[in-house]
Amino acid sequence: MTSDPVQEIKERLDIVDVIKEYIKLEKAGSNYRAQCPFHSEKNPSFFVSPSRQIFHCFGCGEGGDMFEFIKKIEGVEFGDALKILADRAGVELKEQDPRMKTKRNKMQEICELSCQFFEKQLEGSSKGKKAKKYLKGRGISEESIERWRLGYAPDQWRSLLNFLSNKGFKTKNIVKAGLVIKKQDGKTYDRFRGRIMFPVFNLNGEVIGFGGRVFEQDKTAKYMNTPNTLLYDKSKVLYGLDKAKVAIRKKDQAILVEGYTDVILASQVGYENVVATSGTALTSKQLKILKRYSDNLLVAFDMDVAGSTATRRGIDMAQEQGFNIKVVSMPEDSDPADIVSEDEEQWESLVENADSIMEFYIKNAFSQFNDETPEGKEKISNRVLPAIKRIPNEITKAHWIQELSDRLGVDEESIKRELGKIEVEQEQDEEEEEKEEKSREEKLEERVLALILQDPSLIRKVKSEHLDHFTDKSRKILKAIEKNVSEEEVVEEIKKELEGDAIEHLDYLALKSDVMEEEKLEEEVEVCLKELCSSSVKEQLNKIANAIKKAEKKGDKEKVEKLVNKFNNLAQDLNSL
Repeated sequence: MTSDPVQEIKERLDIVDVIKEYIKLEKAGSNYRAQCPFHSEKNPSFFVSPSRQIFHCFGCGEGGDMFEFIKKIEGVEFGDALKILADRAGVELKEQDPRMKTKRNKMQEICELSCQFFEKQLEGSSKGKKAKKYLKGRGISEESIERWRLGYAPDQWRSLLNFLSNKGFKTKNIVKAGLVIKKQDGKTYDRFRGRIMFPVFNLNGEVIGFGGRVFEQDKTAKYMNTPNTLLYDKSKVLYGLDKAKVAIRKKDQAILVEGYTDVILASQVGYENVVATSGTALTSKQLKILKRYSDNLLVAFDMDVAGSTATRRGIDMAQEQGFNIKVVSMPEDSDPADIVSEDEEQWESLVENADSIMEFYIKNAFSQFNDETPEGKEKISNRVLPAIKRIPNEITKAHWIQELSDRLGVDEESIKRELGKIEVEQEQDEEEEEKEEKSREEKLEERVLALILQDPSLIRKVKSEHLDHFTDKSRKILKAIEKNVSEEEVVEEIKKELEGDAIEHLDYLALKSDVMEEEKLEEEVEVCLKELCSSSVKEQLNKIANAIKKAEKKGDKEKVEKLVNKFNNLAQDLNSL
């Protein structure tokens, strides 16, 4: 086995298995296909090649090996991606490996040691034992306490700070991890004191933050959460997803609740596909993460249409992202934790009989207003039409227009006219990065190479005059194809003659070739070569035209004459093309 940890990980792991942990893949010939997790799209353009161990999205351009995927999907540096994949592969990393020395890694160590500290306090301190008794009184079992690593933060000003300091961590780093507060006068103290501690985990089960809950009469806030840190971004984190992701994919359904205890108790009775928002209203980022696992979402918290604006906005965003949403209607003044601990059968019935989001909105609106009066009809439509407007699928939208029309006793055209007047605020994607658009020449060049890789004999169509319009990297690939045209495994043979970026580029082109559906290969290669040459000549003509203008301003008649002749010769070449 190689001593290089990166190569060893690649030998042990398959990129398909790695990516399947995050998104749903479906077989597409010899490759796998999915909707891209890095940008919004309706038609899947994200492909994974098991033979080449790479991924590429032909929509947004993201691509690379399994390390690049983990870096992008987890939002981490290479060292953290290395650790994540090493843990998964069972590869031991040496501490002195410089790629491991990251800020995130140090902060994760602080969070993990803090979790161990809180766990020990729950078991060993007198107040901790009271906290544990409270948890058991809520119905949380000993097994769940261990599984979810629940703990207790002593009601002291510096107990955790002193513990971590004795372990060699600097106060400034403990502050950055969100576990200690530093006042303007320089004084420091523990953020969490006298609270039951719920560790928050990332998708790999590593502790990245905490939620703290008081369990005795106290004037302070009932819940307190870790602030945003390098590890913990509450707008992205879903509590319990590390344990629920497999069940969500298996059941093709996620149940969304509000609290930590809701998740723990639901999982305790067999509902492993339950997650909670992490101290925040439902966000677009959380929804995008959930969508990697399932398009079906059950919401089990207060969905009173007249209630929380933030809650309704979260549901609106889920509709915009194309989720199939159902609402688990909770009894008044109850939450999932209460119901699960008191009556498991009731919880099961509520989940099984959940209403679709549109059915919920319609039922709710009709229960509040009189559908026999014009005023009532108007108020009902004002409640329901914005939700219909957000439905991305036109067939589904048409169904609910017809449904509302029937229930109100109003013709569909009137409903459609009112729907046309409604403007809904669309969620802006904060994470969408602007990618540098490839030039027309680059796209044509890539297409020619991908087509030839489908049928290497088409290399005969590339003449010497064409080569001037390709980049050095592509020329090397073309020459290598020509040399190995008769070989059965052309791509693998070509790789032997390339190095560095050219090999990565070849892998990308080979994947592009695999997913292309082109019947008239020879004809398409000829067209693309012609277009590539024309585009290149046009670019040269533009440059010469600009040079002529500059020479004319300077009064350099001799240079103008030379440039005009060159321009005319190129223009003739363009006409011949």
